[in-house]
Amino acid sequence: MAESILLDTRRAAKADRAGIERRQRARLADMVAFARQHSPYYRDLPDRIEDPCGLPVTDKKTLMERFDDWCTDRAVTLEAVEAVVDDPARIGERFLGKYTLYTTSGTTGRRGIFLADDRTMAVVTAMMLRWIGGWLSPGDILRIIARRGRTAMVMATGGHFASAVAAARLKKRQGKRLEVLSAHMPMTELVDRLNRFQPAMLAPYASIAAMLANEQEAGRLAIHPVLLALSAEGLPQAEYGRIARAFDAKVGNSYAASECVFMSAMCGEGWLHVNADWVVFEPVDANHQPVAPGEPSHTVLISNLANRVQPILRYDLGDSVVQRPDPCPCGNPLPAIRVQGRSADVLTFRTPRGEVRIAPLALSQPIEAVRGITLFQIAQTAPETLELRLQVASTANEDAVWREAETGLRKVLAAHGLEQVALERGGDPPEQGHGGKFREVIPLAD
Repeated sequence: MAESILLDTRRAAKADRAGIERRQRARLADMVAFARQHSPYYRDLPDRIEDPCGLPVTDKKTLMERFDDWCTDRAVTLEAVEAVVDDPARIGERFLGKYTLYTTSGTTGRRGIFLADDRTMAVVTAMMLRWIGGWLSPGDILRIIARRGRTAMVMATGGHFASAVAAARLKKRQGKRLEVLSAHMPMTELVDRLNRFQPAMLAPYASIAAMLANEQEAGRLAIHPVLLALSAEGLPQAEYGRIARAFDAKVGNSYAASECVFMSAMCGEGWLHVNADWVVFEPVDANHQPVAPGEPSHTVLISNLANRVQPILRYDLGDSVVQRPDPCPCGNPLPAIRVQGRSADVLTFRTPRGEVRIAPLALSQPIEAVRGITLFQIAQTAPETLELRLQVASTANEDAVWREAETGLRKVLAAHGLEQVALERGGDPPEQGHGGKFREVIPLAD
C-alpha cells in the first residue's frame, strides 16, 4: 500500500490540475461510500457522491459528541481512547495495535481525540517526501546525510499531541540523532541545548523559529541547520526571509491540523499549496457558501481523503484563508493559499534584564491539560498583567479548575523569570474574534 501511494504521489506532482481533480473526485466518492457503510454517524449519506457540496457540514464538537458512532472500527470507543490519552507514559503507543492516536484542543480550546490508520500514515510519509523534495537541492540532502541527519524538534511535550507522538516514534528509530525540546523551555536553556546538539535539521513551531532567529542574530545561538521545517502557526511573510537569512538555511513551512496533518506545504514564492490529491479544501463564507479566489473566507471546510477509521467530511476547521486566483509562479499546479487566521500570538514582557517573549503554545499547554475546561483565553491586559478567561463544564468545580489552571500558568511564567507578572481571573467568558473564532492568546498590542 505504502509503495503504491508513494508512486501515485510522484505522478500527481507531475500532473496538471485536471489530473489532480480526477484523483480527488474518485477518492471522495470512495471515502463517502466507506463512511456510509461503516460509520453509524454517516449512515444516511448518499450512495455515491463526487461533489462535496452535497455533504453535511460537521465540526469537532459534533464529532466528539458522537465519537463512538463516528469511528468506523466498532472496537474504538471514547472510553478506551481516553484511558490512553490520559496517561503520558503511553505517548506514541499504537492504539489497538494498529492506529496512531493523538489529541488537540485546536484554536477553540476544546480537546479533540483523533486516530489515524496506516493508510493515512503512508500518505503523511509520501507528502513529507514531496515537501522535502521541493525544499531541498541534492547538495542540501548530501549535507544533511554528512551530518547523519541530526534533527532537533521544538514542540509541545507531555501530552498526546501529534508532534509529540511523531517524536516518540522517531526517537525509537533515530536515537541520539534526534533531540526533542519543549516549546515552553526557557529561551536560555533552549539556546544552550541547541548549541550543544548542532542539528542539521530544525523543526520548531513557527513562533519559536522567529524567537530563535532573534537569538541567532544576537550571537547567543550559533547553529547551522540546512533546513528549518516550521509548523503550527503562520508568520508575517517577511519573517520567513529573516529566519532564512539568520540561519543561512532553507526554510519550509506547512499549514496543517490534527484532522489532516498532511494538508499543505509552502513553495519558494511563499504560498501554501494544498495537497488536493488527498484533501478537499473549500474556502467558504459564514453560510458555508464558496467564496471566490482572492477573497478572504470566513472559514474553510476540509475532507480528509485518506483516513478511514475517522472519516472527516466537510469539517469546519475555523481558519480564514485566501486562495490565489491565478497560477502560482512556482509552477506547482496544486491550489495555493495564504492563511489569515493562524498568525502566532507571542506575548512580550519588558524586564530589567531585557525583553522576554513567550510563544502562545507554551502558555496554552498547561491550560489544555486541565480537565473540565471547555474554552479558554489568555489576554495580556497590561504590560505585566495576564487575564485568564475560562469556560468550565457544568459538571466541574469552577474554583478547583481555576486553581489548577492558575498553578500551571504560574509555573510557565516562573520558568521564564516572570514571577512579577500578575495573573487575574477573568470575570467574563472568552471573547469571540471578528472571524468567529476564539483566540487562545491575545497580546497587549491587540
